[in-house]
Amino acid sequence: MRLFYSEDITPESQQIQLAEEDSRHCIKVLKAKKSDSITLIDGNGYRYQGIVEEPHPKRCLIAIEQCEKIERKRSNTIHIAISPTKNMDRIEWFVEKCVEIGVDKLSFFISEHSVRNKMRLDRIKKIAVAAMKQSINFYLPEIHDVMPYDTFLKEIARQDQQEQRFIAYVPTDSTAHLATKAKAEENYCILIGPEGGFSEQEVALAQSQGFQTVSLGENRLRTETAGVVACNILNLTHLMNRS
Repeated sequence: MRLFYSEDITPESQQIQLAEEDSRHCIKVLKAKKSDSITLIDGNGYRYQGIVEEPHPKRCLIAIEQCEKIERKRSNTIHIAISPTKNMDRIEWFVEKCVEIGVDKLSFFISEHSVRNKMRLDRIKKIAVAAMKQSINFYLPEIHDVMPYDTFLKEIARQDQQEQRFIAYVPTDSTAHLATKAKAEENYCILIGPEGGFSEQEVALAQSQGFQTVSLGENRLRTETAGVVACNILNLTHLMNRS
């Protein structure tokens, strides 16, 4: 199934013009003709069936014929907050894989040992959209821009949502693994630090906001790998409970 994404489409839309890049792909690459069927998503759970009304390679016009709400695959939410890596290719890989596996919120923070304090959020969102379409997912995760670590924790403290909170930090060999601490059907938020790790003060600050220290395994992981591993563990917790 080839999906096209539009952030402008709504369940009330009768027509939609594809973005120039999607128009070119639809007409030039897929060779779509007038009256051909096309499927669109809005990242909010709606799937739209339409037909090509004006097959223009720069502004392809689609007539919307049907709209259907697709229910989420999980009833809980997974929120991963991570420190951006020095190499942007790595954090982009992390975003791509987590969206494919299943994540609901992505946040980025600057901590004491972080090596990058800026990101192109438009680039991150583009990668997330591509991963959403590739994995035939109908929900685009919330993506929050880089903020200071303490600011992020203050934002978490203000939210009403009940969730289990974890920080990937291994002070002793007996630190519990995430898989043993995550409770099925709970909402989750997990902090993934930079490759220099969290400082003791940062860990203490997180613990004051209800974050539990957890291990992600015996091996030392890169930041982006740790993020993907955490995402997979939390998704498996849901799947194992459902089965």
